[in-house]
Amino acid sequence: MSIISIDVEADGPCPGLYSMIEIGAVLVQEPLDITFYGSLKPISEKFNLSALNAIGRTREETLNFNDPKETMQGFDSWLREKCKKPFIFISDNNGFDWQFINYYFHFYLGYNPFGWSSRNLNDLFKGIQKDMRASFKGLRRTKHDHNPVNDSKGNAEALLTMIDRYKLKGFEKYI
Repeated sequence: MSIISIDVEADGPCPGLYSMIEIGAVLVQEPLDITFYGSLKPISEKFNLSALNAIGRTREETLNFNDPKETMQGFDSWLREKCKKPFIFISDNNGFDWQFINYYFHFYLGYNPFGWSSRNLNDLFKGIQKDMRASFKGLRRTKHDHNPVNDSKGNAEALLTMIDRYKLKGFEKYI
């Protein structure tokens, strides 16, 4: 079993209408050096300029990114070669990241290797702290810079810190 920290960059708020343009993934296992990066050419004519500005990309740049089907096939291969099933998807905003990954896997491969569910790092920390306003972001060591691999790594660092600091049980079989 493997926990994979995932971050997605997109040119808008939802798949289908807008496009996922980058994927970053990190296997949550020290030393956090098993990573995946993929860029994806937009699949929609629609894009939100403020979303692209926030991640430091231009529309013209994204139009030269890789074929989305090839990127999703590459991500699936990376999971199968580098990680152990079942694959556990975790992100800091799984409502956003999951919807794109799920849509693209189903659209291009006909299935999602993560199955039907995902985990939310932010909610896990709020539960640990018993505080709906708590933020785990101070536990990241890698700067959050909208590079999806860096952001995935920072989230993986935060999860490993939570496991260690708060003596969380049940993670031993995953990491």
